[in-house]
Amino acid sequence: MLTPFTAKASLACLPHDHSQCVSSALADADALCAQQGVRLTALRRRVLELVWHSHKPLGAYDILAVLSETDGRRAAPPTVYRALDFLLENGLVHRIASLNAFVGCSHPEQPHQGQFLICRQCHAAIELAQDDISAAIVHSAASVGFSVESQTVEIVGLCASCQVAA
Repeated sequence: MLTPFTAKASLACLPHDHSQCVSSALADADALCAQQGVRLTALRRRVLELVWHSHKPLGAYDILAVLSETDGRRAAPPTVYRALDFLLENGLVHRIASLNAFVGCSHPEQPHQGQFLICRQCHAAIELAQDDISAAIVHSAASVGFSVESQTVEIVGLCASCQVAA
């Protein structure tokens, strides 16, 4: 059964108004940070905006390059990593380990484990967040005496657009 997470995230590989994704993510981040009593500084907000600039995972050094090229900022790598750590800790982004990159979280208001469909051709990342998958992992791990602390599932394949283009 598809959850609301799937329906919202599946837009990543389909034509849509991407500026709406960015503005919605920033508005959600503002509201979430205000609710949690944490500061979304200008740099943190800009890093989040860059992560949401496309649905493709973005590495810290890619973010650093954009900051120096377009914003004229001379940010050091630790500054960008601190901003990304803040965004991770507050559920605003996910880390895609296989790519050592980050992608915006489609539902930061709901704590969840992420499952990602990653297109091997265009590199779009689609967040699923299926509770059934998370529960199956926890159950299977418990059956062998393993305690799951966090999980991120990464599935590589071709998105709908790339399948049509092939």
